[in-house]
Amino acid sequence: MAADHVMKHHALAGEQVVKALKSRHFEACYCATKAEALQKALSYIPEGSTVGWGGSVSVEEIGLKDAVRGPQYHAIDRDAVTDPAEKTRLMKQCLSADVFLMGTNALSQDGELVNIDGTGNRVAALCFGPDSVIVIAGINKLAPTLEAAVARARSWASPVNAARFNPDTPCAKTGFCGNCRSAGCICNQIVITRNCRPAGRIKVIVVGEELGY
Repeated sequence: MAADHVMKHHALAGEQVVKALKSRHFEACYCATKAEALQKALSYIPEGSTVGWGGSVSVEEIGLKDAVRGPQYHAIDRDAVTDPAEKTRLMKQCLSADVFLMGTNALSQDGELVNIDGTGNRVAALCFGPDSVIVIAGINKLAPTLEAAVARARSWASPVNAARFNPDTPCAKTGFCGNCRSAGCICNQIVITRNCRPAGRIKVIVVGEELGY
């Protein structure tokens, strides 16, 4: 467990960014731990909901994927299939889910989300489709400015994720963004979500622990 002064710092920073998010019409809250974040996320998901998700380590790390695979929900489980065509079909089905789960590549202190996608399925659901989107944001995703948030997403999150998915990209080989146009590039869509419309559709749970990349 983090030292008390670190936890206090995380709480202060988290509470400030929650205020900024609310000023932009997101529903937002701060949870000190992964366990608290899981319970908060589940409170946003009515029983019987159809639930989908994008590729998200953060969602998995708080136990939310396993929770929505339970009998009280209808999970669109893209992770349960290996056939590429079937996975694509399920990813498209997620765009009409009741609830969509995702992380974020970065979050500015002023309350703007920054997300980068390879195929665009995750940012498509964020922008339009599901009636409710739940974003899990570890404290490590916070950046002081929008410019720093974009830089974080491109220079840190993308190279790490590229190493997981597309090891032939320049950033996966060097650790640094090469601003590439390679076939395996995962930086094809860069989306900044500066306001939530309709208000409250996007719920952002800021977590006082490091999650994802």
